[in-house]
Amino acid sequence: MIEKLNLTCDRLLSHRQVACCDAFCCIPVDGKDMAIYNIMDIEQKPLRLTGHHEEISAMTFGKGSKPALLCSASVDYIIVWDIEQCQKRIQDGKIATGTVIGTLLGEIVHLSFCFSDERVAACSGVTVYILSSEKHELISALTGHLGPLTSAEFCPWNKDIIVTISEDRTFKVWNIKTEAVCYQSFVISASLLLSAFFLEENRHLVIGSNDGQIWCFSLPDNHKCQLVTKMDLQNMEKIHQMHQKSVNHQADYLPGSVEESAADKLEISKPILKMALCNLVTGMTTVQQMHNSWLCIGSIDGLYVVNLATSELLTALYFRDYANLKVSMAGSWSIAPVLDNSMVFLVSSLFTPYVALLEIHLCGLGSILDGDEGFSVFPSSPLLLESPLNANFKKKEPNRPKKKGGIKEQPLVFHSKVKSSGYCSGAPRRSMFSPKTNIQENPPTKSRKNIVSVLRGYPSDSAAPIIPHTDLSIANKPVYCLQYSGDGKQLLTGLGDSSVLLYKSSLNGNPSVYTGHDKPVSSVSWSLNRQWWLSASEDHTLRIWTHGSAEPAIMMGNNMFSKPIRSAQFYYLDKFLIFATGPSLYLYLYNVDITRDDIKRYQQRSVVKLARCFTMTPATDITAMSAVNDFFSYIVLMCGSDRSIQIFDMNKGTIASKLPYAHTRAIHCITQNKGSMFSTQAPDSYNLFLSSAVTDGVKIWDLRTLRCVRRYETHLNRSHLCSSAFSPCGRFIASGSEDNCAYIYDIRSSNYLHKLQKHSDTVLSVTFNPATPELLTGTLDGKLRLFQPSSGALLSHDTSAAVHYVPNVTG
Repeated sequence: MIEKLNLTCDRLLSHRQVACCDAFCCIPVDGKDMAIYNIMDIEQKPLRLTGHHEEISAMTFGKGSKPALLCSASVDYIIVWDIEQCQKRIQDGKIATGTVIGTLLGEIVHLSFCFSDERVAACSGVTVYILSSEKHELISALTGHLGPLTSAEFCPWNKDIIVTISEDRTFKVWNIKTEAVCYQSFVISASLLLSAFFLEENRHLVIGSNDGQIWCFSLPDNHKCQLVTKMDLQNMEKIHQMHQKSVNHQADYLPGSVEESAADKLEISKPILKMALCNLVTGMTTVQQMHNSWLCIGSIDGLYVVNLATSELLTALYFRDYANLKVSMAGSWSIAPVLDNSMVFLVSSLFTPYVALLEIHLCGLGSILDGDEGFSVFPSSPLLLESPLNANFKKKEPNRPKKKGGIKEQPLVFHSKVKSSGYCSGAPRRSMFSPKTNIQENPPTKSRKNIVSVLRGYPSDSAAPIIPHTDLSIANKPVYCLQYSGDGKQLLTGLGDSSVLLYKSSLNGNPSVYTGHDKPVSSVSWSLNRQWWLSASEDHTLRIWTHGSAEPAIMMGNNMFSKPIRSAQFYYLDKFLIFATGPSLYLYLYNVDITRDDIKRYQQRSVVKLARCFTMTPATDITAMSAVNDFFSYIVLMCGSDRSIQIFDMNKGTIASKLPYAHTRAIHCITQNKGSMFSTQAPDSYNLFLSSAVTDGVKIWDLRTLRCVRRYETHLNRSHLCSSAFSPCGRFIASGSEDNCAYIYDIRSSNYLHKLQKHSDTVLSVTFNPATPELLTGTLDGKLRLFQPSSGALLSHDTSAAVHYVPNVTG
C-alpha cells in the first residue's frame, strides 16, 4: 500500500462522502469549495471549484471517463461539474462553473450517478431524489423508508431500477418509472446498513452493515431478491488468521502460546464503509482466474479482499502495518475503478483532519493464488516398488505328485473301431456347396435390447430432474445413505434400523432385505463389477454381500475396530477395501468366495488381508473419506475432526498435502466428481470435489490449486448430516436440507437453481442415477422420492447468470 498524497484539512471529513476516480480525486476546502487533484500528476496545482454557499456534505464522480463529471451537494445546491471544461475555463482566465440540478433538498448524505451518467440519486432524510445530470429537473422523489437513507445505487443492467438502504435496517428495490417498490426486505440486521454494491456479471446485490455483516442477494428480472450468501467480516478474519498460523507450522496454536501484540488482542468492529470489484487482469489460466468475484472492502482499520464465490477472506491490508501512513483509522472511503492492475483509494481519517490518497498494485494480490503445488486425480507416474497398491495375496504353489517310472503306452481313442474318412468309398461327390438364401432373420432378442440400452449415453443437454415421479415409504427410520449401481439399474439404501435394502432403480417391486448389523448403517458401496456390495455400520462392523444370499460373504468386526466405521468403499478397480475408523485408514485385500461346505456351513471361505494401516496426523478422528474406484487413482481424500482436509497419496503411502480449517465445523460428507460410464466430462473436471459441514454449507474444491472455488449455502443445515452429490454430467450439484427440501445448484452459480419442496421431513441423502437424469432423495422419516426432468426439457444455454466453472473451458 503506497501513499501518493496526504492532505491536512481544516475540519473532520470522517463521515462525509469523498470522491475519487481513476484520474482525479476531490476534497472539500474551507467547507464550501473543492480542490480537484490530478492523480496522474500529483505535483500539478489542484483545480479549485467554487459555487456552494453552504458546507459541502457529499461528492461523487461519474461512471464514465469522458467527460469526467463531478457532482457535489450542500444544503443549498446540487451541482454537476465537467472537469475538463472547468480546467479549460480556468486556463482561459474565466471562472469555472457547473450546472445546478437541484436546490434546497435538505442535507444530502449520499450521491451516486447511474451507469450512463444521465441521472443522479441524492439521499436526503427518508427520500431519494432522482435528478437529471444535464439540467435542473426532478425526475422522481421516492419515499418509503422509516429511517434516514444511508445510500442509493442504480442497477447497472436496468437503468430504471434503483436500490436504497436505510437506518431502518432494510433495503428497497424501486422502479423509477412507476415510482413503485418492486421488493422490500425484512429487517436483515441489528445494525445500520451502510453500503450497497452491484455485481453485474452475476446480477447480485451486495449490502454491508455497520457491524461487519455482508449479504449477497440475487436480483432476477422479477426483482424478488433471494439470499445467496451471508458473511461476517470479523469471523472471516479470525479464520484467515488461524489458517495463516497453520500454514506457518503453528497448527497447534493456542492464545497465549505465541506472544500477541496489543493490536492483535484488541477486537474492534468492522463497518463496511465501501465496496468495489477487484478486477485483476493477468495471464493466468482459466483455473486461476476466479478473481471476478473478488470484492475490495474498505473498513475502519484497513482494506479487505473477499472472495464472494467462496465466502473467504483472501487478504487484509491493515493501516497499522504501514508505518508511513498518517491514517490509522478510516472514517470514509472512495474507491476508484481498476486501471493498469492498480487501484486508488481516497481515505479520510476517523479522528484527525487528514485525507490520504492510497494506491495498491493488484499484481501483489495475484500471488494469493500461488499456493501449494496441486494434484491430479489421474496418475502421472507408475506405481513405486514399495507402494501399498502393489500388495497381493501370496500365491500358493500347487502340490503336484511326482511321477514315477516312464511314460506308458496308451491308446489315442477309447473305441475299438474308428469310422473311415470316406476318401476311398463310392463315387466322387458331384454336387457342390449351395448357400441357403431363404433364411428368415430372427427377431431381436432381449440381450440385444440390453446392449443398446447400455450403449445409450447420459444426455448432456438434459435439464435438472425436478418433477416428482415416485414416492415410496420404506420405513419409519432415517435413510442415511443411498447409492446406485454402476449401470443405474439397482439401488442400495442404508437405514437407521440397521438394515440394507436392495431396490430396482424404478423403485417397483419388493426390495431384497439384508440384515445383520446391530446399529444404523453409515455407508453402502457397490463394487465395480456389480457382483457384490458392502455395508458399514455404527456397530464397528463391515459386511460384503452377494446376490442370492441373505448371509454376508465377508464380515469384518468381532472387536477388530474400536470405533465406528464412518466411510467404506471398494477401491482401485475393486482390488481393495478402504475404510476409515477413528484416526486410522485401513487398506485391505479381499477375495470373495461364495462356495460353502454343507458340513462346515458357517466357515467363511472368503478371505481378507490387511495391506496397510495409516494414521491421520495429528491423530484426529476421520469423519469422512472419498476415493475413486471407477479408474486408477492414487488420491484419497480424508476429513478430520480438526476441520481439515488431507490429500493422501496412496502410491507413496503418505499425506501429500493438508487444507487446514476447510470448514468452521467438522466435515461430515466429501464427494468427488466421478462421472459415470454413461457420460463424458472434461478431464480436468474430475479434479473437483465437494465437502459439506453443519452450519457451513457446501464447498467445491479443485485438487490442482488446493483451493475452494465456490460455496453453496442457500440450503439449511444446522444439525443433521445432510449429504451432497455431483450429477453424472458434472453440471449440477444436489444437497439435502433441513427445511424439508432438496436443493439443486448450477455449478456455475452460488444461488440455487431449483428447490424441490414438499418432502415429509429433513432430506438427509441425495444421489443421481448414473445412467439417466434422475435424482433420488431420502428423508429422516424413511421416505424415498424420485425426480425426473420434465418431458422434452433441455438445458438452458443462457450463461448470463454466472461463469461456468469447468476448468480450462470458457463458460
